[in-house]
Amino acid sequence: MDIPPASAAVSGRRAARNARVPRLPSLTGMRFVAAFTVFLSHLTLEDLFADDGVQRSMTATFIQGGFTGVGFFFVLSGFVLAWSAREKDTARTFWRRRFFKIYPNHVVTFVAAALLLGFVANETFDLGTAALNLSLLQAWAPVDGGFNIVSWSLSCEVLFYLSFPLLFRYIRRIRPDRLWLWTGVVVAVILLVPLAATSLPNEPYLWYAETSVPRFWFVYAFAPVRLLDFVFGILLARVVLEGRRLPMGLGWAAVLSVAAYAVAPLFPMTYKLTAVTVVPLGLLIAAGAVADREGRRTFLAGPRMVWLGEVSFAFYMVHWLVLTFGVRWLGDQWGTPAALGVAALLFGVTLALAWLLHAGVERPVMRRFSLRRRPKLVLYRQEPASAKAAAPEPTVRMEDHG
Repeated sequence: MDIPPASAAVSGRRAARNARVPRLPSLTGMRFVAAFTVFLSHLTLEDLFADDGVQRSMTATFIQGGFTGVGFFFVLSGFVLAWSAREKDTARTFWRRRFFKIYPNHVVTFVAAALLLGFVANETFDLGTAALNLSLLQAWAPVDGGFNIVSWSLSCEVLFYLSFPLLFRYIRRIRPDRLWLWTGVVVAVILLVPLAATSLPNEPYLWYAETSVPRFWFVYAFAPVRLLDFVFGILLARVVLEGRRLPMGLGWAAVLSVAAYAVAPLFPMTYKLTAVTVVPLGLLIAAGAVADREGRRTFLAGPRMVWLGEVSFAFYMVHWLVLTFGVRWLGDQWGTPAALGVAALLFGVTLALAWLLHAGVERPVMRRFSLRRRPKLVLYRQEPASAKAAAPEPTVRMEDHG
């Protein structure tokens, strides 16, 4: 099954515009910001600060970052995959690349988690939980994630990847002038998800989520529900590629995203998980892509941020293990200066291990098994013959981070 082009006919002028920007470095830099917010969110759960006031302030400030960061990744995944889809790609080839992108890191961290749980925490393994986790099926049922808990999001990504060839086949057929309409429809469905969750049982109660296990799982972790975020990202990519006007630029999109993050805790849990922040995050991603395509320099596109973005997947995959077992060894309830030092140490260890995982596993496996040559992602457009004579064929090179 071929993954078809995004549009049946595009003018030579638009094709030439698409050809000018070969990469989306700002989106790569954004990846690390999102991963870091997840890190800070989970750090607050470790109770590092002996001062209750400081601990409460840290939790109030950063706990939302876990929900927001994961939501960002889901929207970004759809955006990047639609942006970088290959003209003559087959579903099988696409799935092969995605498998070798995520599964090796997952296996390495799963084994590390199993060893740490068995030999450090002296915990016994539940074979059912292990099977769900290793096969990345844990997001399909409201069960304890176990092992490397953050891998639940990969369970959602698996559904995204399996669905993408079919989804993109239909989404690319949407007329450009109707893209915003369909984007609005998807957003409306996302906003209705918390309301639908009220039909689920209100127990057992999940204290840290301020709602029941079934409702939390349905809104936040259930893969078919999170597929909506992914589709939102695909639609936004088409909006940008078709040259449709965005309601705001990168600066205002960043302000709106920060504002949504700040006010999200004021909403009920099932709304602040996704509904409050999804639109600002989507606009931020789209505006970042526009800025890159127009050749505007951004802080996020700097070499340090791009490098951090490149290791962000590995950073995400190791951070929970570093925090959980690092605090087990170092202890908690530190004075404020010492707690900040411990937090900095945990961050440094996480970043170092992320680089090792990225350089030693993720990147070599991608080069060896997922591609026959260095990744060259082609942003394709079908054009009339007259347009082809007027403009070069657009090609986009970018890191495969979907």
